[in-house]
Amino acid sequence: MKKILAILCIGLGMATYAQEFEVSAELRPRFEYRHGYKTLAVDSINAAAFVSQRTRLNFGYKSEKLNAYFSLQNVRVWGDVPTLSDSDVNGTAIHEAWAEVLLNNQFSLKFGRQEIVYDDQRMFGNVGWAQQARSHDALIVTFKPNKNNRIDLGLALSAESESLAEIDYNVNNYKSFQYLWYHTRLSDIGLSFLILNNGLAYYDLDSEQQVDYNQTFGTHASYAKSKLKADASAYFQTGKIANTDLSAFNFALNAYYDITDNFNIGLGGEYLSGTDMNTTSNKLESFNPWYGTNHKFNGWMDYFYVGSHSASVGLLDLNATIAYQKNKFTAKLMPHFFSSAATIINGSGEELSNTLGTEIDLTLGYNFSKDIQFQVGYSQMFATESMEVLKGGDKDATNNWAWAMIVVKPTLFKTNFKKEVTE
Repeated sequence: MKKILAILCIGLGMATYAQEFEVSAELRPRFEYRHGYKTLAVDSINAAAFVSQRTRLNFGYKSEKLNAYFSLQNVRVWGDVPTLSDSDVNGTAIHEAWAEVLLNNQFSLKFGRQEIVYDDQRMFGNVGWAQQARSHDALIVTFKPNKNNRIDLGLALSAESESLAEIDYNVNNYKSFQYLWYHTRLSDIGLSFLILNNGLAYYDLDSEQQVDYNQTFGTHASYAKSKLKADASAYFQTGKIANTDLSAFNFALNAYYDITDNFNIGLGGEYLSGTDMNTTSNKLESFNPWYGTNHKFNGWMDYFYVGSHSASVGLLDLNATIAYQKNKFTAKLMPHFFSSAATIINGSGEELSNTLGTEIDLTLGYNFSKDIQFQVGYSQMFATESMEVLKGGDKDATNNWAWAMIVVKPTLFKTNFKKEVTE
């Protein structure tokens, strides 16, 4: 009977396409205790304590010619509205809403609101730690000539609203960007190259809005074989920001080794150039990791590049990692030794030490099931006078941060089916 149906389908010009539809959710409440998180605390001011929550409902569709994804998101702080409230502070927003048209086996077009993630997420990441995360309104053209090579062309153009004539753009966002990203795999080595042209709006001396473009060029390499893993990156920035010349760079190197099946150790370092506080030059030498997942780098207390420290004295971050994993349990300890990359001057005009301080990060995790994870963490900053100059606050205060999070990510519904189309 099956043979007869197949013959009939061929005779009638019928084509069968496999399709997949999935509905998933995410519920992620997180308790935080903050006394010196992001900036130095003052002991006379009480610590902050609260619970934030991310809630998502996701819809995914896949077929031979089309992939699509929609993600509805609500971000809240417990108690930010009364129990009888008929509205929400943040409401429900669209985190992602994109379609990917598969033109053939090599070319595809992906457009709409989407996360953009490349390599180690230093330059483009989804900022998954932040409850709201990051997504872009963009078009990405992808070319995959084979399984080991990929080229992405990304384009974005931002406007505040529809209009009949040009209007100023006052959103804290890029006005436009264009980038090329190429990735290749050579046996145990992964190698990527990025070129980003980044347009930012600003107002000139005549209060007219202009757009200046800066460029980021760089490469990222990764290596994994047996018990050794390593990665390295180098990026350079040039162009202009608000009519100021930019010349900056970033280098990073990390290596990890599996001592046993359960223990892993690592050493790493990253240098982000900065601008001297006593400079008389009109040139900006501070590197900016524009759209990266900055919480992943330079300590989890987010003193650097998470909403601050851009256009500042840069950073040298030397760090180590001790990680343990067995069955459902994970643990990681990371000390960071921070120094500035450029000169720090105090209020009296005296040059201070480049040493900023030491941060200790500890996190524990337990995978209760495939859909449920428990995570806790504790961090403490031991700051110097130089950090006080940069951040304010009190270096001698107890600067610490603790958190506990439950991540629930169930698949609510999933089905595969076939659709017949007459050709």
